[in-house]
Amino acid sequence: MNETRNGAQALLEAAQAAGAEICFANPGTTELTLVHALQHVPAIRPVLGLFEGVCTGAADGYARISGRVALTLLHLGPGFANGIANLHNARRAHSSIVNIIGDHATWHLPYDAPLTSDIESLAGPVSAAVVRMASLEAIDADVARAFDVALAAPAAVATVIAPTDIMDAPAPVPVPVSASRPGAMARRGAARVADARIDEAVAVMQGRGDVILLLGGDALTERGLRAAARIAAATRVRLVMEPYPAVVSLGGDLPRIERQAYFPDDVLRQFADARVVLAGARAPISYFGYEGQPSELVAPDRLTVMGAAGDDNVAALEAVAGRIGAAPVSPPRIADVPVQPGERLTPEAIVEELVAQLPHDAIISLEGSTLGGPWLRTAHRAARHRVMTNTGGAIGQGLPCAVGAALAAPEARIIALQSDGSGHYTLQALWTMARERLPVTIIIAANHRYGILQTELTRADVPLDQSAVERLTRLDHPRADWTALAAGYGVAAIRVDTPEAFADALRRGLAEQGPLLIQAELP
Repeated sequence: MNETRNGAQALLEAAQAAGAEICFANPGTTELTLVHALQHVPAIRPVLGLFEGVCTGAADGYARISGRVALTLLHLGPGFANGIANLHNARRAHSSIVNIIGDHATWHLPYDAPLTSDIESLAGPVSAAVVRMASLEAIDADVARAFDVALAAPAAVATVIAPTDIMDAPAPVPVPVSASRPGAMARRGAARVADARIDEAVAVMQGRGDVILLLGGDALTERGLRAAARIAAATRVRLVMEPYPAVVSLGGDLPRIERQAYFPDDVLRQFADARVVLAGARAPISYFGYEGQPSELVAPDRLTVMGAAGDDNVAALEAVAGRIGAAPVSPPRIADVPVQPGERLTPEAIVEELVAQLPHDAIISLEGSTLGGPWLRTAHRAARHRVMTNTGGAIGQGLPCAVGAALAAPEARIIALQSDGSGHYTLQALWTMARERLPVTIIIAANHRYGILQTELTRADVPLDQSAVERLTRLDHPRADWTALAAGYGVAAIRVDTPEAFADALRRGLAEQGPLLIQAELP
């Protein structure tokens, strides 16, 4: 490859000028010009993932924590398809991501080569915009369009398809950025919530009957939670957070917040006949369709939409607090009785030890119900931290999101609370953690089964000892050795099965400069 500036370099320079600082990549032949061009755009850090789902999940975690755009570089339609699951989660999280997908040269497409596919059809369901580059002259405009979509309110995923002939084509040296481009693009400000909607919410909160303030999105930041706590202290309003937030701030002196339940019958009991005011959250619906249970778990006539995902819910909550005269409050410290560990390691014992040792401003990437539910019920007793959850239900998010979070916030300790079943989907993320020397402490809840499936089957009165059920929900024949898997990817690892051993391992993990995996053997 010669050193002449080309379309690939022009694309990356435009992305860098728009604010891109990192690119999670798993390239192939059609992306080699872009790989070479990254050498000439050193402001964009390339990070290699061994699987496309690691790249897209890491981009999601990076965007959630930093609030900036993350690039991915993926190989044609099949490579992109490998990353779709975590882009589904990113779409639900409103993460700012711009995918760059290399494609065959435009003159080669009619021959239907083995890797030719309909990339637009693959990208459409997870992208707010799909831009196919058609000319060298339009590169700046194409990149600007993708970033404009990614930085919208709410943020979104955009996909750029880059044919190799346009990437290879010689490109003129650009006019200086100050004269030709607006420079780094900022995330567009959220829309102001109309006074009429705030007035309606205030009327509901000050009216008769039970009221729940259901928080999501930016309402789950520190400012949003403090404003919500003021409202709750001045009224009878109950604070509940959406079940799977992109990021939620918890612990320290932040208010304790109830989480919306998972199963529909539990949600129906939790919300009962309460009026529900939405601040950045969607109306409660059933995760799946269950016979005899409604899909809408709160009747529309009981819902008041104060703010949607693209709105400035923090300002709206502060406006409500001001209108009702709610003074700042210090949330009461609730003296929960810690679970006393026994001889066997349990999810509760893991959570209690993490509460005790969690560093201030840590970030938790949470995937799986084994540790997820216990942690979110107990997190208010821990030091101030942030939690990312699985927004879209496509498993294999936890470890990649931890990678992205570590690169977005290098000063923070990252803890991956990871169920073993979903961890297998993207365990290649361990290699990237080792290569980048990321401060991630991985806690694998190793119960060697698909626990959520067994829970669902038990609710349906299906015996778990049926041979077909055992073969499709148990992971203990053979049992995966996560310490060996981690070692193979260059990550130090420890296996523990007692509370004391876990406490020692966690202490070591939180002190490591790089990653450490703890295989926590559970009953």
